[in-house]
Amino acid sequence: MTETASSTTAERYRKVAAAFTERVERVPADAWDSPSPCEGWVARDIIRHIVGTTEFFLGSPAKGGPSVDEDPVGAWKAARDTILGALADPAIAGKKVESPAGTRTIEEMIAIFGVGDVLIHTWDLSRATGQDDTLDADEVNRLFTFMQPMDEMMRQGGAFGPKVEVPADADEQTRLIAFTGRTP
Repeated sequence: MTETASSTTAERYRKVAAAFTERVERVPADAWDSPSPCEGWVARDIIRHIVGTTEFFLGSPAKGGPSVDEDPVGAWKAARDTILGALADPAIAGKKVESPAGTRTIEEMIAIFGVGDVLIHTWDLSRATGQDDTLDADEVNRLFTFMQPMDEMMRQGGAFGPKVEVPADADEQTRLIAFTGRTP
């Protein structure tokens, strides 16, 4: 990717990560075991998943972070900082890896999967812990536009459940959330 694209990926990740961080920091200590919209998960499991994707993208876990069980906020921040550090290092960001979307650079993987994953899980964490679930409208539009042509492929493997029906006049965030198999 070009330097401009690289900056854009880092900026996009930084933006959605900042919104996620706000939600993470506001989770009351007694709410980490609250059920999430992801079947079988609690709020802490959302953090566990996001932290785990660091290894998926980079081939190694987040640097220097505590365990999710000990400190979910610290674990998330270590993962976030590790991803942002990777995006800032051209040697890491440009490294080619195999992905569900074929051979891609780490930066492309984060642009394709990482930004959207944090975005959707921001909604999940917000819902699990009773916070504002409003997502960045530009990222909602970008992700929904990207995902729609892959509808059938997304339903394979169990990562996404069946689409949830919503009224035709539902706003785009509601349609995206329903498209990912969550009940808005």
